[in-house]
Amino acid sequence: MTGTASLSSARPAVRRLGWPRRVFSQVLLMQLAVATGVTVLATGLFLAPLSAQLDDQAMRRALAIAETMASPRTAADLAGGPPSATGPVQREAERIRAATGAEYVVVMDTRGVRWSHTDPAQIGRTVSTDPSEVLAGREVMEIDSGTLGRSARGKAPLLDADGGIVGAVSVGIEYDSVRDRLLSAIPGLLAYAGGALAAGALAAYLISRRIQRQTRDLAFSDISALLAEREAMLHGIREGVVALDRKGSVRLLNDEAQRLLGLGPEAAGQPLDALLGPGRTADVLTGRATGADLVTVQGHRVLIANRMPTDDGGAVATLRDRTELERLGRELDSTRGLIDALRAQDHEHANRLHTLLGLLELELYEEAADFVTEVVGVHRATAEQVTEKVHDPLLAALLVGKATVAAERGVSLRIAPGSLLPDRLVDPRELVTVVGNLVDNALDAAAGTEDARVEVALRAEGRTVVLEVADSGPGVPVDRRELIFTEGWTTKEPPSHGRRGLGLALVRRLAERRGGTARVATAETGGARFTVILPDALTERSQDAGAPDTAVEGPPPTQEVPR
Repeated sequence: MTGTASLSSARPAVRRLGWPRRVFSQVLLMQLAVATGVTVLATGLFLAPLSAQLDDQAMRRALAIAETMASPRTAADLAGGPPSATGPVQREAERIRAATGAEYVVVMDTRGVRWSHTDPAQIGRTVSTDPSEVLAGREVMEIDSGTLGRSARGKAPLLDADGGIVGAVSVGIEYDSVRDRLLSAIPGLLAYAGGALAAGALAAYLISRRIQRQTRDLAFSDISALLAEREAMLHGIREGVVALDRKGSVRLLNDEAQRLLGLGPEAAGQPLDALLGPGRTADVLTGRATGADLVTVQGHRVLIANRMPTDDGGAVATLRDRTELERLGRELDSTRGLIDALRAQDHEHANRLHTLLGLLELELYEEAADFVTEVVGVHRATAEQVTEKVHDPLLAALLVGKATVAAERGVSLRIAPGSLLPDRLVDPRELVTVVGNLVDNALDAAAGTEDARVEVALRAEGRTVVLEVADSGPGVPVDRRELIFTEGWTTKEPPSHGRRGLGLALVRRLAERRGGTARVATAETGGARFTVILPDALTERSQDAGAPDTAVEGPPPTQEVPR
């Protein structure tokens, strides 16, 4: 059993004859079949009217000969005596037959009796076909069979000098001559048909070769399977895929790309610039911005884009959602900054404890109490200053935490006079993101400068929130004031998660999404002053709340917000 199985498995597979699998072969065979069928059909359609045309020509020729024979002289000879094989009617008929090449010329009287015939023995006998129609005065053309076989016939009435019908003339042309003319035309026609078929076969072969190159010599079943796999892959992967044609119009958009770009299925076929509008995302996807792993912001999402050109002049772009990763990266940076600040606080706290211990060992109790009161009072004053002017607990906690970090970095962070923000924010986290990014950038710019300070101003104008953050850093040159809001642009060293240049882009995007603005100018201290206007960021004041917003009791817990 094992040996038999081995022999059967080693036996080469025999391919059965049948319909080929390759696209090239199938298209070639189908085109050859179509070309052959069209050639045969065209030849047949040409031969059919040619045969009818030849028949008509033969019948008209026979009728013309009959009309020539049906002269008044023939009518007079017909009345001169009985039919005879040597009479004038027979002689004239045979003369005309010999001159025209007709098969027969028969003259008959009104009774249907022949006065002339190719076979003299038939003279005096009645014709074999019905002569009633021609004897009624009508000309007749027909293909019919008689005593001499099948012929093309023409019949004309024979009139005397007074116009009366005295008989008829029937002329026949041998139908074999008509068929011979038709058969003689067929070789030439087939030569033309063969030439047309050869040209069609060559064109079919060239087209099939082109299809073979374009389909990589695949079978139709393989192409169908590839298309099914492509659809499943495109709509199953968690990366956005956007295919563009050479004109920059969307050719394909998978489900993830629709989600990331905020587009729908109707986007297919439309120009990408018209769908996304001017901006970095459109520049990256259309190839105006080049590079690998390009960072862009679309809506509230941070995307990583890569673009690969295709052979037809289009391109395929892939999009990865890095929003969560960027948020975690910024949180990691903030956490590390907080850890550094806590380490500095730990050293400072240890120094203060040593000082307090020394005062207690020296029994300087009043001095120790004053020292503790002073240290606690500094932190409490900072918290009270923030919560007095910023009533939203989440934002107040952010600013208290930032003040602590700023103090450890040698930067003075304070709330500008006149600041007042009620606890009516529509989306506190949105404003926390804006304030956190701007304060972090301001601290980085002011740190290490003389008299380093950052000032934050927050005020409400109706339902609009106006935010200003000024620092004592080097400022932003005029020619870079729009460039700094571009995704990926930064002057800092890359952080641990490998990306920078997103904070200010997110700030502007959040402001523009609410119909506001984000701009930068020069502060009074010579540094940069960022101004962000957020319309409709506050809810309407409650009708039953007659008193103004009050401050929060006590300092809120410290919270660090990612940049």
